[in-house]
This record gives sequence, C-alpha cells and structure tokens, in this order.
Amino acid sequence: MTRLVLVGPPGAGKGTQAVALSEQLRIPHISTGDLFRAHVGQETPLGQEAKRYLDSGELVPDSVTNEMVRERLAEPDAKVGFLLDGFPRNTKQAEVLGEILGDADVSLDAVIQLQVPEDVVVGRLMSRGRADDTEEVIRRRQQIYVSDTAPLLEYYAGILVTVDGVGSVEEISGRVLKALRDRT
Repeated sequence: MTRLVLVGPPGAGKGTQAVALSEQLRIPHISTGDLFRAHVGQETPLGQEAKRYLDSGELVPDSVTNEMVRERLAEPDAKVGFLLDGFPRNTKQAEVLGEILGDADVSLDAVIQLQVPEDVVVGRLMSRGRADDTEEVIRRRQQIYVSDTAPLLEYYAGILVTVDGVGSVEEISGRVLKALRDRT
C-alpha cells in the first residue's frame, strides 16, 4: 500500500512527477485540479459550487475541496494507494485528510516535498509564456506557497521526505523512489 502526498511550490514539477510516479507505483494520481475539472464538467452539485469560485478567480473553499477528495478516495482504485497532488494545501485540509484516512483505518505513508530554488521555478513558469505568468505574479504565488505550506511541512514532519526537484523527470522520479525505499 502506498499513500502519498506530493508538495512543492508552483513550477516545481508536481504534476509531471505525479504522473510518472503513479505509473511506476501503479497507484492513481489524484489532482485537485483534475477533480475540479471533472466535477465542473459533469455539473455535479460540488462542481457547480466550485465553478462559482473558479469563475470569480477565487480559491475553492476547503469544504468543497475536502468533499471532492473524500469521494475520490472512496473509489475502489484508491483502496490500493494513491498519490495526492495539490491536497492538502494547508493544515486544516491535512486534518480532514487524517479524518478521512482514519475512518478507513489507514494513514499516509509519506509526504514528498519537491524542493526547487525560487529562481528556478520562476524561470520555469516564465518560460511557459502564459499571459498571467508575470514575474511579479509568480513570485507572489511562491510567497503564498511558503506561508501556506510551511505549517503543513511541520505538520507532516514525521513522514516528510524532501527530494531535490531539479533535474530531468527521470532523475527526480528516481530520487523520489529511492527516498521512499530508504524509508522502509
């Protein structure tokens, strides 16, 4: 059983690593962004609620995100393990995740932090060429990540695995897999 959370600043390559790692570990990659898109696209009640916030450029409230994750983790494929990407993003969500897992009598195996210097992630995001990816906006997102996520890293200190997130996709995946093997 492999139950993992992947954290890192915007531009750290979490999505790319999540796809690669979920294939190698044969567990589902569960992304809050994918959950939002699926619920909005299917016009579920949770999707309709999330859409109101997304359309106005606001963060989807924890209550909506938590319920989407709760439903997704109850699906059969997640029983063998999962890789969460984008959740939890704060300690309140981490507490809810703990309750969800506790209800199923399981716990997280590890929280993987992709550590990437700010200048590197800023460069990566600037090179995407998106109109909203100005250096000022990107650096502000980095500050929000640090302020919101620092308490999360402390919360998960006992199961935190920090991995250098600079290099090729294969190099980084290899580091993550080695760090997970070294923990057991």
